[in-house]
Amino acid sequence: MLKSQSYNLAIELLRATSTPYGFVAAVHEHDNYKRVWTRDGVITSIAALLSGEDTLIHTAKITIETLFNKQNKNGFMPSNVSPIDGTASYGGTTGRADNPSWAVIGLACYTILTRDNSLWDKYKSEVDKCFSVLECWEYNGKHLVYVPQSGDWADEYIQHGYILFDQLLRLWALRLASKVSNKQEWKDKAMLITNSIESNYWKYNEQKNAYAGNLLHQLKDASTHYWLMGFNPARIYKYFDLQANTFCLLLGIGSDDQKNNVLAYIKNLYEEKRSMLPSFYPTIEETDVDMHELVNNHAYGFRNKPGYFHNGGLWAVWNGWLVAALNLSGEADLAKTLLAEINEANKKDDAFNECLHGSTKNPCGVPNCTWSAAGAIIGEQAFINRDFNKILSFN
Repeated sequence: MLKSQSYNLAIELLRATSTPYGFVAAVHEHDNYKRVWTRDGVITSIAALLSGEDTLIHTAKITIETLFNKQNKNGFMPSNVSPIDGTASYGGTTGRADNPSWAVIGLACYTILTRDNSLWDKYKSEVDKCFSVLECWEYNGKHLVYVPQSGDWADEYIQHGYILFDQLLRLWALRLASKVSNKQEWKDKAMLITNSIESNYWKYNEQKNAYAGNLLHQLKDASTHYWLMGFNPARIYKYFDLQANTFCLLLGIGSDDQKNNVLAYIKNLYEEKRSMLPSFYPTIEETDVDMHELVNNHAYGFRNKPGYFHNGGLWAVWNGWLVAALNLSGEADLAKTLLAEINEANKKDDAFNECLHGSTKNPCGVPNCTWSAAGAIIGEQAFINRDFNKILSFN
């Protein structure tokens, strides 16, 4: 199934978005998309590394260099870097709490998959700063990072606090970094974060290590079918977070029963939707209380109407990672079906759109978006690339 027409078109888009500074997020300028973004750039770089295409691997290397060269002295990473003049942005109203993790993930994946330690040796001190600032963002030394609203990829959604997806990215970064460096301190920290995740993000799970007393009574409203999206002092987020649950599967979080519950939920949701899965589910409707939180959180215009963008939108990039998780979890048939859905979505008008509407399935974001192509490449490579497991680092 490798090198289908859809796969080749995805590779061509990565070539089209290659610049002397690295991968930009989209072919055409739109709301700063034609810049080198940390999370987009790293995900696209992982797709490039898995592809085995020498020119794309070279662009991945440049992308990682561009990002680390613009690290702030205190350790946080740029939101994006201009390919025209090299100026960096470090976020809007808030910074990006996921970017230090993404940067380390990208650097470690490059090192592991190319067996080239030159970048790792070059940026060792920057990696230390990434982990140091993440430690500071715990605020209380209890092994979970506090994420401000608009502080990760879903920057126009409602979530803030101890958001699971960001904890998983940090865990993944630590595991990969310890694999490259064999640093025991990072292995130990990864285990502490794993324990905290497994103790606090599942309803009625073992609570001897409960993060806080308020979480004990809040968890009564959590689902028993999937991992909790996140919590803060005032509430839990009960929505199904596709990204978090996908990476729990990829990183081997939880028991076999929990894994099976998540897989059952995903299969049932696919049977309901018969399409790529929404990043967050259910959709926040106009009459829901959370719409009051959602409606004013935007920079260029309100995009999170029901079914759009983060609010029920269908994203090829995250569904690509889901394909990988399903395949590695023994659900190859559903993984292949979902990969076909991704390829169909990427062929629609405004090809490789960043997302589709959750109900109409029409494109509703920025066209020719690089990480939509990356999602298709990652999904396809998960079936045939023996190196795929090397970047997940279960141990």
